[in-house]
Amino acid sequence: MKRRKSWLLLLSFVLVLGVLAACSGKKPASGDDDKSKGEPKKGGTITGVMDTAPTGLFNPIFYTEAYESNILSFTHEGLLSQDENLGFIPNLAKEWEFNDDQTEVTFKLEEGVKWHDGEPFTANDVVFTYKTLASPGYVEAGGVRVNYVERLLGYEEFSTGKTQEFQGVVAGDEHTVTFKFAQPNVMALPDAAFPIIPEHVFKDIPIADIPQAPASRNPNEVVGTGPFKFTEMVEGEQYVLSKHADYWKGEPKLDRVVWKIVDQAVILGLLEKGEIDFVADPNGVQPADYETVADMEHVKLIEQPDFGYQIMGMMMNHRAKGDTAVDPSKWTENKKLSNQKVRQAIAYAVDRQGIIDGLLYGRGSVQNSPIATQFWAYDGETPNQYKFDPEKAKELLDEAGYVDKDGDGFREDPQGNKWVLNMNYPTGNQIRERSAPIIVEFLEEVGIDIELRQPKETAAYFEDLENNSQDWDLYLMGWSLSSTDPDPSGLWASTSGYNYQRWINPDSDKLLKEAVKPPDAFEQDYRKKVYSDWQVLFGEDMPSLLLYAQNSIWAHNKRLQGISVLPSTFINDPHLWYVTE
Repeated sequence: MKRRKSWLLLLSFVLVLGVLAACSGKKPASGDDDKSKGEPKKGGTITGVMDTAPTGLFNPIFYTEAYESNILSFTHEGLLSQDENLGFIPNLAKEWEFNDDQTEVTFKLEEGVKWHDGEPFTANDVVFTYKTLASPGYVEAGGVRVNYVERLLGYEEFSTGKTQEFQGVVAGDEHTVTFKFAQPNVMALPDAAFPIIPEHVFKDIPIADIPQAPASRNPNEVVGTGPFKFTEMVEGEQYVLSKHADYWKGEPKLDRVVWKIVDQAVILGLLEKGEIDFVADPNGVQPADYETVADMEHVKLIEQPDFGYQIMGMMMNHRAKGDTAVDPSKWTENKKLSNQKVRQAIAYAVDRQGIIDGLLYGRGSVQNSPIATQFWAYDGETPNQYKFDPEKAKELLDEAGYVDKDGDGFREDPQGNKWVLNMNYPTGNQIRERSAPIIVEFLEEVGIDIELRQPKETAAYFEDLENNSQDWDLYLMGWSLSSTDPDPSGLWASTSGYNYQRWINPDSDKLLKEAVKPPDAFEQDYRKKVYSDWQVLFGEDMPSLLLYAQNSIWAHNKRLQGISVLPSTFINDPHLWYVTE
C-alpha cells in the first residue's frame, strides 16, 4: 500500500487546478455567432475526430459501440426522430395512429425514399428489420436489442422457434406498416423507432453470418436511407461518408464528412489549426482543454449534461466460456463480490466528487441512478447517495467479515483466504484511463487489495467483456443511453445482452416489468413511482458503481453552420449542415 499516496496527492493537485479553471471559466456560446456566418458554400468537406477506432461493425441491429454509432447516425434512419424535448416526431414515417386499446399502431411511410443503392424503401424493410431482431439465432449471433421486439405480439413463440409466423409487424401495403403488441404498450413509439435495414441486402444471409457479412462491414456495401453513404475506409485511421444525392429530405449541402482517428492528446492542436471541424461524441472536448478551446475565436463550444455515464461494473456472476446465449440459469456466482455489503463498501470508498473536481475540472456530476437526468423518471434524491465515506466503507467490510488478519494492510475474506479483486479497463478515453489507478488507491485505502490489469485496446476489451470475462471482478466502461424512453431494462434486466455485470435480481426484473405494464403504465406518475423504487433497489444491491456523468463538451469550427444539437447527440439533420468557406 506504499504507492497509494502518490495518486491521492496527484488527484489533490489536479483538483486545485480544476477549481482554479472553474473560477476563471468562460461560458460557451449560446447561439450562432453572427460574425461567423457567411453565404452557404455548395459542397465542401468537413472533418470530425474520434479518439478510438470503430470495431468495424456498421449494422444497426448488431453494433455495440458509440464509435460505430457515429457512422450509422449519418447512414441509417428510423421511422421516428426526436425533438429537443425528447418528443417523437415523424421521420421515415410521416404519420401514425393507435387503435382504441393501444395494442396496435399503424404508420404511414414516406414515399419516394431510396436506399443508397437506389432500391425503394418500403414497409417490407420495416417488417424484415423487426423480424430479424425477433428471430431465433439473433442473440446467439451477438444481437443485444431484443428490448425493441419483446413486447410484440407472438414474440416468445417466434423467437424460440415454436412458430414460423411473425405477427408483430405487418405490412398493409408498400407504405403502410402496423406494429401489433401482445398487450397495450406504453413503449410503442420507442419500440418503433429503431433504425431500419434493407431487406433486399440481407434477406438471403443467415442471421449467424450477418455480423461478418460485407454489407455490415465494407464501404459501399453498407446500405441505409440516410443523408450520407459510407464510401471509404482506411481501417483504424479514416472513415469517409459521401452525400446521398437522392436523399428524400433533399440533397445534402455537404459533399463529404470525414472521420479521422487520432490520439486524444493531439485533438486540441488539430482544432486550433483548423485541420478538423468538429469534436463531439462520444468523448468530446476534454474538460482540461475547455478554457483553451473557449479562447479559440474560430471555434464554437457547446456544453450540456451528458446522456450517459461512466461506471465501475462489479462482476456478480460469470458466464460459461463459449456460452453466447444470455441464460442466467447457467451463470456461476463470483463469490469475491457476492456480499452486498462489500459492494456498498466499494461505493462509499471512492471519492467520485474528487474525481469530477480533479480530472473533469468540475464539468460533470455524481449520479446514483442509471436513468438519465434529462428524463422525468430520474430520482436524484431518494436512492442512497453514497457520499464519500471511507470509514463507513471499513465498517461495512468489517461487518461482512473481511478483515486484515495477517497485518499486511489488506483484508482477507471471511474464511481467512487472500482476497484480491482485479480491475480491467480499455484504452481510448484518457480520463477513464487516468481514473483507474486513482480508484485503485481509494479502494486500497480501505484495505481492498486490487490487481490493476494492463488496459486493452477497445475492440479486444469489449470482446473479452462479452465472451471471455470469466475471471473478471471490476471493470470500467461508459454507457451512452437511449433517448427514447427512461426504461433501463435494456442495460440492467437480468436477460439483457448488455447485462455485463451478470446481475440477477428478481425484484429488479419485477419492477422493470411493472413500470411498463398496462394499464397503469399509461400514467406517467405511476411509472415515475415504480422507477423510483427500482432506483432505490439498484442503490441497495449496487451491481455497478456509477462513477460520474461527464458534461458533453462539443466544439465546431464556425465555418460549419446548420448545427442544431439535441439533448442526446450532436449529429442531428446533417443534411442541413454547410460550410461558409
